[in-house]
Amino acid sequence: FLQAEIFQEFAVQGESVTFRINLSVLLDCLTIFGTSSLPGTSTALRMCYHGYGHPLVLFLEEGGVVTVCKINTQEPDELLDFDFCSTKVVNKIILQSEGLREAFAELDMTSEVLQITMSPEKPYFRLSTFGNAGSAHLDYPRDSDLMEAFHCSQTQTNRYKISLLKPSTKALALSCKVSIRTDAQGFLSLQYMIRNEDGQICFVEYYCCPDEDISEAEV
Repeated sequence: FLQAEIFQEFAVQGESVTFRINLSVLLDCLTIFGTSSLPGTSTALRMCYHGYGHPLVLFLEEGGVVTVCKINTQEPDELLDFDFCSTKVVNKIILQSEGLREAFAELDMTSEVLQITMSPEKPYFRLSTFGNAGSAHLDYPRDSDLMEAFHCSQTQTNRYKISLLKPSTKALALSCKVSIRTDAQGFLSLQYMIRNEDGQICFVEYYCCPDEDISEAEV
């Protein structure tokens, strides 16, 4: 989610516009002047879309040089709806991202799953892995300096495939806070808050369903 305030100018005709573009092509266009600007310079971006069937046009300017990129748009895919509603959230914590980054660095990533326990009682918030070197557990008390909010109404233990969670670590690396929420079915919502150089905020939200290959006896 990129807030409108991030842009110097933001104008959309109508209620909403939806289309699909190739991500690799978009990233190539955005880095056409390189991944880092020279000291004292910055790359300005203007995006225009004239409606259905038209390309997304990017105007990039740096040091007086303007590059125009046109990216073909495609029909959008129907999004998979997890039906994750904030009113159905059972447990929610907000953690400083450095705590989760340290956890991913310390836990055994040879494990196929990451087990998450959230509880109003000890261990409060526990991350567990079951890798080649054995089981590993990392606990966060509710009064930890890394814990910004703790709202747990019942004890939940769910496992999630690490292969599905790993893509979200890109957003974790850039974020300053992460909201971790689960509903009654164990669906997981990870919302990463990212602050840019100007102090403006955007969000990356990531959903993951629990691993259904385990029995309650294994938990």
